[in-house]
Amino acid sequence: MKENPAIFKDLTETFAAMNLPVSHMLHDGDGFSLSNLKDLFKVLPFKSIVFRPNYFTMLFVKDAHADYTTDNITFAMEPGTIFFTNPGHYRSFEWFDMNDVYLVAFTEAFLKKNIHGDVFQEFPFLVSETVNPRTLAPDEFAHFEDSCLQLFKAFESNSIYKQKIIGNYLMILLFKIKEAFWKDYNPIYEGNKSSQIVKNFKASLENHFRDLVEGKTEIQFRVTDYAEIQSLHENYLNTVIKTKTGKSVRVWISEKMITEAQSLLLHTSLSNKEISIKLGFIESAHFGNYFKKHTGLTPLAYRQAYS
Repeated sequence: MKENPAIFKDLTETFAAMNLPVSHMLHDGDGFSLSNLKDLFKVLPFKSIVFRPNYFTMLFVKDAHADYTTDNITFAMEPGTIFFTNPGHYRSFEWFDMNDVYLVAFTEAFLKKNIHGDVFQEFPFLVSETVNPRTLAPDEFAHFEDSCLQLFKAFESNSIYKQKIIGNYLMILLFKIKEAFWKDYNPIYEGNKSSQIVKNFKASLENHFRDLVEGKTEIQFRVTDYAEIQSLHENYLNTVIKTKTGKSVRVWISEKMITEAQSLLLHTSLSNKEISIKLGFIESAHFGNYFKKHTGLTPLAYRQAYS
């Protein structure tokens, strides 16, 4: 397997790298994408490059066949298959035939902005290491297809509430997946030692930022702090996280910090100073510089542009 596969931020970037006609894919550029893959894969069979996506995907296979590989595990896609994946893993696929396949992709920032801040508490499978695909009977699959078609319809609308409407339909879809597949999901039983380290780190990251936002702490955790939670050396933790997800612990922390800052800027009336204190910055100027470094905008400019 390729040692350093490309990391892609969205579906457009992913498929463009494979020379696919991305102009046929519906994409809004704000952390949410969807497509019927029959519009992209005109020549079959098609074998992808190995890559690492920095986004979540939900694949609804109505009528197609493929092999889909996550890390070193290959799953067969067939009519009625539903497959969920999360960011960071090695990914590749080969489509053999295709008539109807719905693909929905979204980022953590989209979830936090358009659903709610505790989305990972509500849907724990979003932070799972590997979720096996399921194949449903046609009548069961039809319920999910209806929700997919509602997403397409919402995406094509001109409503001023378009993003929120899409977010609500996506939440319905996530609840359907949770109810149908993962009612009894328990992440403690999943994966090998490295997978468990990744899972524990993601949970610790989520819990710590929840404590920051809720005012239970004002201290930003460093790499060392996350390592100590699992009684690991920070170099070992970083090696495991980087190997399994393609991103270092520092990158995970900075991306989480920006996502939470954006959520607070859009969904509260807190001042920059209040947000900086809530997120553990000693000086509001430090927060402003940090935010601009990672987004290209000052906190005020971001709030004015996206509120």
